[in-house]
Amino acid sequence: MSGQLPITVAALYQFTRFDDPAALREPLLALCEEVGIKGTLLLAKEGINGTVAGSENAIRQVLAHIRALPGCTSLDVKFSHAAEMPFHRMKVRLKREIVTMGEPDIDPTLSVGHYVDPQDWNALISDPDTIVIDTRNDYEVACGTFRGAIDPRTASFREFPEWFRQHRDDLLEGRKKVAMFCTGGIRCEKSTSFLRAEGIDEVYHLKGGILKYLEQVPEETSLWDGECFVFDERVTVKHGLEVGAYGLCRACRRPVSEADQQSPHYVEGVSCPHCIDERDEEQRARYAERQRQEELARQRGLSHVGAEFSHEE
Repeated sequence: MSGQLPITVAALYQFTRFDDPAALREPLLALCEEVGIKGTLLLAKEGINGTVAGSENAIRQVLAHIRALPGCTSLDVKFSHAAEMPFHRMKVRLKREIVTMGEPDIDPTLSVGHYVDPQDWNALISDPDTIVIDTRNDYEVACGTFRGAIDPRTASFREFPEWFRQHRDDLLEGRKKVAMFCTGGIRCEKSTSFLRAEGIDEVYHLKGGILKYLEQVPEETSLWDGECFVFDERVTVKHGLEVGAYGLCRACRRPVSEADQQSPHYVEGVSCPHCIDERDEEQRARYAERQRQEELARQRGLSHVGAEFSHEE
């Protein structure tokens, strides 16, 4: 896990059966706070999901605690590093689902698609017999995606099942294989399980998600274009998991490109081209005051907790 940057970031998930997730919350939160970890962890009856950051030793202690939970021995973890802490505080939340799809009968512990290692992904998605689907939200896809991938243009993962059912015949016409991908792999656990339940057998997903691909596949042979949105203060990452060029609109939490930041509709902390028509003057006035308080806190060397990321993956 060692790296040149001081902060270790661990994105993790595990589908397993927790009979009483509420009983797991306080001990986990207490340990994270004790060792100085920040980030968000979600607990549900179907498992655990989240991203946390801290020192290498602190991350190691928290992962050991999670791996001791029922069914978490083989916890899926992806590591990266940051120069500064990418989260403001530590949260452990109880949820109905660790990634919300809204299909209660889907159980990734019973059936999922075929895992494809990053080194084998290019060959699969270059096969003309394969249709490639990006399962992420529209604002994530706008930052970058794999060449030739279909963008469902969904605002949330909950919309994915309806989108697929509506377009199934057109999508599968003349194709036998469906390959899907997401940021870290968790949404594809559910999306491939969903497609299997819909009667599609040749379903594949990128093991470890985009993050593992960008970490392991050299840029010169990569089929990835753009940057990958991540749900923390880094906003996006590039090949080698280096921090990308996107900023973040504090009003709507969407990524903003360098071109977006040159727009007259972009006012730091208040508005951007994506949300200028979605907010009224009263809301923008509140955002402006929050931005003023954050700037004052920075000048005083204090940390001001503003709007937080919602953890989708």
